[in-house]
Amino acid sequence: MFTYDFMQNAFVAALLVALVSGSTGYFLVLRGQSFAGHALGHVGFAGATGAVLLGISPFWGLMAVTTAGGALMGFLGERVHERDVAIGMVLSLALGVGLLFLNFFTGSAVQATSLLFGNVLGVDRATLWQMAGLAVFSSCALGILARPLLFASARPELAEARGIDLRLVSMAYLALVGVAVAEAVQVVGVLLVFSLMVGPAAAAQRLTARFVSGFWISVGLAAAEAVAGVALAYVTDWPASFWISFLSALIYMISLAGRQGKCGLF
Repeated sequence: MFTYDFMQNAFVAALLVALVSGSTGYFLVLRGQSFAGHALGHVGFAGATGAVLLGISPFWGLMAVTTAGGALMGFLGERVHERDVAIGMVLSLALGVGLLFLNFFTGSAVQATSLLFGNVLGVDRATLWQMAGLAVFSSCALGILARPLLFASARPELAEARGIDLRLVSMAYLALVGVAVAEAVQVVGVLLVFSLMVGPAAAAQRLTARFVSGFWISVGLAAAEAVAGVALAYVTDWPASFWISFLSALIYMISLAGRQGKCGLF
């Protein structure tokens, strides 16, 4: 299967998305904001359909809206009791706008619909370069943000007393999650983005209580699930998105069983 260009592109795309999703998603689970990652995928629906309405690439419209939506969620609700309300309000508004755009251009929404459900086997070299650029940007931004983000996540009251602006950190991080979600959509689509953003990170935190170990386990699991999903899609001719989501759920359930049996790795 490695002799085909489209399979080579698919494996590289899967690895790029896994790097971004596994690293960014680890903080998402750590902060108890898994719902935000799921919601941002659906928020991107408005961006994709709006881009079709304007005659531009649905991917860039999706990324613009998920990034802006993430920043807005962070601005509206940093405190735990505010988060779900803020996320729900942004999600419902974005879905409503997306449905309106889709109503205007029903016949032209095929491209947006394809993007929302993912099509890793259709990724070309030009798209790979875009994804690589976004992966480098996301990794650098997360590296800069990691220390204050970890402090704000573990000890928010102390971080605020030390002068860290919790709202600003939340806005910057969720905007970065928006970029990660937009990239992950290329592989698994909006409806299954949760599987790569949250599944590996949740399993990693079940396997170890250490931050550094958990972070790299999350990235490793995301990469393994993405690559195995693409390979299984080639062998079975079933959608790669299905296999990735199935493997994510399977590994998470195994991590649950290991935790209950007190078989944590670290």
